[in-house]
Amino acid sequence: MGFFEQTRWSCGFWRWGNFRQQCHKEYRTGETCGLKLIFVTNQDPNRCKLCRDVEKQQRKSKKLSENIRQWGSMAYRTTSIKKAEEELEITRDKIAGMLEQHKRRKRMWKVGK
Repeated sequence: MGFFEQTRWSCGFWRWGNFRQQCHKEYRTGETCGLKLIFVTNQDPNRCKLCRDVEKQQRKSKKLSENIRQWGSMAYRTTSIKKAEEELEITRDKIAGMLEQHKRRKRMWKVGK
């Protein structure tokens, strides 16, 4: 058991930081139960890296959608459209995965409170 720093962003995402102090009930050096306790929570007013990555992917998705819409009437762009549609699907799957990961981490924070 030990006390660790924790960083929490304005969006609710969090991560463990550095080890700060060993629990007073742990008397053997190097032997721990693996339980992490919060020593201090550092609030970060910015959005987390995952939020910024989601925003990047959303901008990419929007650009691909605009390209597909623009190229729709151009018969010679069928290959480009097909490739952009495949990339758009992959991008949307990435976004969904990132949002699910973010939601899980936020839910873990609320359970632990």
